[in-house]
Formats: sequence, structure tokens, C-alpha cells
Amino acid sequence: MSGTENEGTTAVRPGFGFDEARLAGWMEAHVEGFSGPLSVRQFKGGQSNPTYQLVTPGRRYVLRRKPPGQLLKGAHAVEREARVLSALSGSGLPVPRVFGLCTDESVIGTWFFIMEMVEGRIFWDATFPDVSRASRPAYFAAMNGAIAALHKADYMALGLGDFGRTGNYFSRQIERWAGQYEADHEAGRDANMDRLISWLRAHIPADDTTSLVHGDFRCDNMIFHPTEPRVLAVLDWELSTLGHPLADFAYHAMMYRMPPHIVAGLKGADLAALNIPSEEDYIAAYCANTGRAGIPDYKFYAAFSFFRIAAIFHGVKGRVLRGTAASAQALERVQVLPELMALAWAQAA
Repeated sequence: MSGTENEGTTAVRPGFGFDEARLAGWMEAHVEGFSGPLSVRQFKGGQSNPTYQLVTPGRRYVLRRKPPGQLLKGAHAVEREARVLSALSGSGLPVPRVFGLCTDESVIGTWFFIMEMVEGRIFWDATFPDVSRASRPAYFAAMNGAIAALHKADYMALGLGDFGRTGNYFSRQIERWAGQYEADHEAGRDANMDRLISWLRAHIPADDTTSLVHGDFRCDNMIFHPTEPRVLAVLDWELSTLGHPLADFAYHAMMYRMPPHIVAGLKGADLAALNIPSEEDYIAAYCANTGRAGIPDYKFYAAFSFFRIAAIFHGVKGRVLRGTAASAQALERVQVLPELMALAWAQAA
């Protein structure tokens, strides 16, 4: 993804509009401090859940909704996203404030929630080209520190003890994503994906740690301070659950092995020239931040992470073919799916 395609807002796209007066009425009743009039724009990014900017004379908000149309069971769980953001508020982890969740489909046609709009910078390019060479290590340290803090958070104390199942995380996740992949007949099958699923089933590590996980922790899912190397908000918690921290970290560190034309990645970049920590050093920093001696079975965690993102892209392809994809760039994005699935298998081969 590139910033030019995904940054900013546009007029609400055909098929994604709703009764704005009804929304304003709901906000009047449920959002503390709301005062209209209200105008609505749609963010260009957001592949899964359509996301809108709500503007009033006094402040701006963000609305996240389930997409219209037929949906796969368990997908687009905006209510889970709203719950985890609310639980993490005040925990020290940087998240936007949630103002309200609506599960009444009569308001705008689907469930939605409204949160604050955090002002800052989003980096769509993992090389952080818009910051100085000297300051790049601090941005990577900020990301590393944020994901480590998430994994160290006491999910029981946050009231999230029932936010997901504990134990057997990898076997459950492999079957979940494999099941969605195999059930999406419109999107088709791929030999690399099929053999990777078999390999993953046969190589699950013994480590069965549980923590709160984000599920899509990338540089472009964070808002950074306008001028400083600080994370102000981690976004897009739709895939968060109780899970394995090393799966979550490997998915984040996948940027080191990911070509930038697929998602924000560093593959092919001259890390030394850019003053970006090596993959080895970044893993070591995470271990230091979380008190780990090292990460045995990192090959498995990397392969599993590529499998998950390939399964996510496969789901986007299915939505494109069914006409329910939320992003105008979704069709272009899924063209890389065969390459991504081959890259996923290469992690295990």
C-alpha cells in the first residue's frame, strides 16, 4: 500500500452511504459532548471495515462499521474492536477513546462504533522515508516498545479474560484461517497455500503462552506524534484476541521479509544505509523488552504469520468478487495474492 492511495478522505463511495441525519440523531443521544451539524467523509484506506471521518464544528470523530452485504461468520467484528479499545483506555497503551458502540442495524444499516480522531502521522512505507536517518532507530524502538507493552498487559485485570480462548492457539488459528480459505470458493485455491497449511499443522511448537494480541500490528496501523518518535494510537484492532505473543510479534516483524509493493515492508531495502535495525537486532530488542532469552521456532512463527496475511488477502479477493470489498484499491491489492502465497510457503520450505 502507498500513502497516496490510502491517505486522507474522499466523498462517501457508492454503496457505502447511509442516513447521516439518523446517525447524527444517534450521536446526539449517545456521544458525550456531540453537537452538530455533522458532515461525513470516507477514509480511502481500510480494506475490511469501512471507516469514515465525522466532522462537526467542534471536533472530528472516526466511525468504523461492518461492511454492507453478505459477510463471513465471525468476520468484521467491530464490537470486539470497540471492546478492546475501551478496555485498554487508561492502561498506558496508546489507543483512541471509544465514544459509543451501536448494534442497532436500523441506524445506518450495520453495527458500528465511534471513536476519537487522533491527529498525527501514519507511515505507509516501513522505511520511514519522511524522518531523518538519525531518528529512524527511535521510531523502530517505539513500535517495538508498543507491541512489547501490549504482550505484557494483564488481560485478566483489564477485564478481557473471556476475550478469546486460551491454549492450542496455533492449531485453532490454522484451522480457522484454513477453513475460511477452503470455504471461499469464489476466491479459489493455491498449491503453495495448500502445502503450507499441511506444514504448519505438522510443526506447531510446544510453547503455549497466552497474551492479548493485536493481530495486525504494522507501522501503517499506528498514528505517530506529528514530530516525535512516539506512538499516539494503535489502530485496527478488529483481529485482536487472546493469542500467542510470538505469533503477533512475528507478524509485525514480517516487515523485514515483506516486499513493499504487497504491504509496508523492508525486503530489498538497504537497512544499514537507512539506519534501520536489522531483523536480528529487532527480535533481540523485543526479547529484551519482554524478558525473553530468545525465540526458538521463529521459522514457524514467520511462516504462520505469512499464512495469516495470505488468508486475509484471500478473503479480500473473495469480497472483491462478491462486490462487498470496502476499499477502492482492494481489486488492485489482491493481484499480488499468488506472489504472497509463494512467499508464505518459502518461509517454511
